Amino acid sequence: MSANTPPSNDPIESLAQYHPLIIEGMGAYDPRDPEPIARQIVSRLRDRWQAQPLAKPVILVTQGDPLEERGISAITRHVADELDVSRAMVFLDPDIADYHKPNADHCRVMLEICYSALTRVLECGRPRAMSALEQAIDSALAEKNQQRESQGKGALQSYYRDFALLQEVTKAACNMICGDLTVAHTSADISPFSVTSFYQIGVALDLISAAQIMGPP
Repeated sequence: MSANTPPSNDPIESLAQYHPLIIEGMGAYDPRDPEPIARQIVSRLRDRWQAQPLAKPVILVTQGDPLEERGISAITRHVADELDVSRAMVFLDPDIADYHKPNADHCRVMLEICYSALTRVLECGRPRAMSALEQAIDSALAEKNQQRESQGKGALQSYYRDFALLQEVTKAACNMICGDLTVAHTSADISPFSVTSFYQIGVALDLISAAQIMGPP
């Protein structure tokens, strides 16, 4: 299937024809110029894929971030342009966050997949994976909030749980659906209080492999 082939009516079936690329990093608070970061990521991806050729065309999978001048949404736009690939977007169902899909950047998006569809895939493929993931994220949130309290900071906002689950379910389900994926981080400096920091949970639960994560530029 080429990058320009129209998707089937089933977005999961369509996604299975691709190799998912997922980029994780800071949001709009990232002070850095997104263009050189994107170029560095693309250069390293090309080196990685030249050494280990992919069996399927690449699709960049985003997670509903609104377009900003800096941060993850700007970086992913530049990466998609540099690689000349289409994008898939995973979004939270309206009963979880009704603003998520409408506010997302829809540029070059050819597939839209709701979070609940990916949880069903995960529950079907690994029946106890969702409960294990939820428990691990709840435990991590409690630990992070204890750390914040000891530093005189307030607890993390309640939406952190939703977006940490979205991040980890997206990767785990993509890995299951497509048989592989590539994850790229935009920075080596990952705040312990960021959604990105939860990436270690998916690896610990063997939902994805550490070898599938390309380190920061």
